Formats: sequence, C-alpha cells, structure tokens
Amino acid sequence: MREQRVGPVYLSLDEAAECMSVSVKTIRRWIAAGTLPAYRCGKRAIRIKVEDLEAAPRKIPSARW
Repeated sequence: MREQRVGPVYLSLDEAAECMSVSVKTIRRWIAAGTLPAYRCGKRAIRIKVEDLEAAPRKIPSARW
C-alpha cells in the first residue's frame, strides 16, 4: 500500500471568501491588515491555508438595537 502524504490545503481568494461568507475585497483587506496570512504562488495567484482561515477572527453581531 502506498502512504498518502497529507499537506496543508490552500484556497483561492474566491474560495476563502465563500467559506467565510464575505467578499473577496474583505479577504484582501484582512491580508493587507496582517490579520490573515496569505501566500503568493507564481506571479499573480494568492492562496490561503485553511488552518489560517479557520483561525481568522469573526465579528459577532451585537444584540443592540
């Protein structure tokens, strides 16, 4: 049997935005602010580790009226 190597899973900006239910622009803002680490693959492609995305802060809606 072959041993399967499991490495980090990377998402595109579109996939990350869909996963977090935010816009791609918001994902780009988080990257620019340094709250979400991202990695450049090649000249243009930007990828985000799933683990980093899961650790990203999420805003909790307030109960104020």
